[in-house]
Amino acid sequence: MSTATTKSTATKTTLNIKIDKNVKEKVAQMLESMGLDHTTAIDMYYRRIIAERGLPFTPKVEPTLDEQLIAALEKSNPRRIRLEVDENGNVVIDKEKHPDLYDWAVNG
Repeated sequence: MSTATTKSTATKTTLNIKIDKNVKEKVAQMLESMGLDHTTAIDMYYRRIIAERGLPFTPKVEPTLDEQLIAALEKSNPRRIRLEVDENGNVVIDKEKHPDLYDWAVNG
Protein backbone atom coordinates (compact mmCIF):
# COMPACT_ATOMS: atom_id res chain seq x y z
CA MET A 1 0.00 0.00 0.00
CA SER A 2 1.50 3.35 -0.97
CA THR A 3 0.88 6.69 0.66
CA ALA A 4 0.49 9.68 -1.64
CA THR A 5 1.30 13.14 -0.35
CA THR A 6 -0.64 15.99 -1.90
CA LYS A 7 1.09 19.30 -2.01
CA SER A 8 -0.84 22.58 -1.88
CA THR A 9 -0.86 24.27 -5.24
CA ALA A 10 -1.84 27.68 -3.90
CA THR A 11 -0.82 30.49 -6.17
CA LYS A 12 1.58 32.95 -4.56
CA THR A 13 1.63 36.68 -5.23
CA THR A 14 3.90 39.56 -4.32
CA LEU A 15 2.92 42.34 -1.93
CA ASN A 16 4.91 45.57 -2.09
CA ILE A 17 4.51 48.00 0.81
CA LYS A 18 6.28 51.11 2.02
CA ILE A 19 6.98 51.34 5.73
CA ASP A 20 9.18 53.45 7.99
CA LYS A 21 12.74 52.07 7.94
CA ASN A 22 13.09 52.16 11.75
CA VAL A 23 9.82 50.28 12.21
CA LYS A 24 10.92 47.61 9.72
CA GLU A 25 14.28 47.17 11.46
CA LYS A 26 12.77 46.92 14.95
CA VAL A 27 10.16 44.42 13.77
CA ALA A 28 12.82 42.39 11.95
CA GLN A 29 14.76 41.99 15.21
CA MET A 30 11.65 40.97 17.10
CA LEU A 31 10.54 38.53 14.41
CA GLU A 32 14.01 36.99 14.25
CA SER A 33 13.90 36.32 18.01
CA MET A 34 10.62 34.45 17.39
CA GLY A 35 12.07 32.48 14.46
CA LEU A 36 9.93 34.34 11.92
CA ASP A 37 10.55 36.53 8.91
CA HIS A 38 8.47 39.38 7.47
CA THR A 39 6.74 37.18 4.89
CA THR A 40 5.61 34.64 7.48
CA ALA A 41 4.47 37.32 9.93
CA ILE A 42 2.44 39.17 7.29
CA ASP A 43 0.94 35.88 6.07
CA MET A 44 -0.08 35.10 9.69
CA TYR A 45 -1.58 38.58 10.05
CA TYR A 46 -3.64 38.23 6.86
CA ARG A 47 -4.86 34.79 7.94
CA ARG A 48 -6.06 36.28 11.26
CA ILE A 49 -7.97 38.95 9.34
CA ILE A 50 -9.68 36.17 7.35
CA ALA A 51 -10.39 34.06 10.46
CA GLU A 52 -11.81 36.99 12.44
CA ARG A 53 -13.47 38.57 9.42
CA GLY A 54 -11.86 41.86 10.40
CA LEU A 55 -8.75 43.29 11.98
CA PRO A 56 -7.40 41.28 14.92
CA PHE A 57 -7.40 44.45 17.01
CA THR A 58 -9.67 47.46 17.38
CA PRO A 59 -8.25 50.66 15.94
CA LYS A 60 -9.18 53.77 17.87
CA VAL A 61 -8.77 57.48 17.50
CA GLU A 62 -6.57 59.00 20.17
CA PRO A 63 -8.36 61.75 22.14
CA THR A 64 -7.48 65.35 21.38
CA LEU A 65 -5.60 67.43 23.92
CA ASP A 66 -8.86 69.19 24.85
CA GLU A 67 -10.60 65.83 25.38
CA GLN A 68 -7.70 64.63 27.54
CA LEU A 69 -7.88 67.81 29.64
CA ILE A 70 -11.64 67.50 30.14
CA ALA A 71 -11.25 63.84 31.14
CA ALA A 72 -8.49 64.74 33.62
CA LEU A 73 -10.61 67.48 35.17
CA GLU A 74 -13.62 65.18 35.44
CA LYS A 75 -11.43 62.51 37.01
CA SER A 76 -9.93 64.90 39.55
CA ASN A 77 -13.44 65.87 40.71
CA PRO A 78 -12.56 69.39 41.86
CA ARG A 79 -14.07 70.59 45.13
CA ARG A 80 -17.24 72.59 44.60
CA ILE A 81 -18.13 75.56 46.77
CA ARG A 82 -21.63 76.85 47.26
CA LEU A 83 -21.49 80.61 46.92
CA GLU A 84 -23.63 82.97 48.93
CA VAL A 85 -25.09 86.20 47.62
CA ASP A 86 -26.21 89.30 49.49
CA GLU A 87 -29.53 91.10 49.03
CA ASN A 88 -28.12 92.98 46.00
CA GLY A 89 -27.02 89.78 44.23
CA ASN A 90 -23.32 90.26 44.95
CA VAL A 91 -21.30 87.15 45.73
CA VAL A 92 -20.11 87.00 49.31
CA ILE A 93 -16.84 85.09 49.82
CA ASP A 94 -15.49 84.35 53.28
CA LYS A 95 -11.79 85.25 53.12
CA GLU A 96 -10.98 82.88 55.98
CA LYS A 97 -12.79 79.84 54.53
CA HIS A 98 -11.77 80.30 50.89
CA PRO A 99 -8.62 82.45 50.64
CA ASP A 100 -7.77 81.34 47.08
CA LEU A 101 -11.25 82.04 45.79
CA TYR A 102 -11.31 85.40 47.61
CA ASP A 103 -7.95 86.34 46.08
CA TRP A 104 -9.21 85.37 42.61
CA ALA A 105 -12.43 87.40 43.08
CA VAL A 106 -10.55 90.48 44.24
CA ASN A 107 -7.48 90.33 41.97
CA GLY A 108 -8.78 88.37 39.01
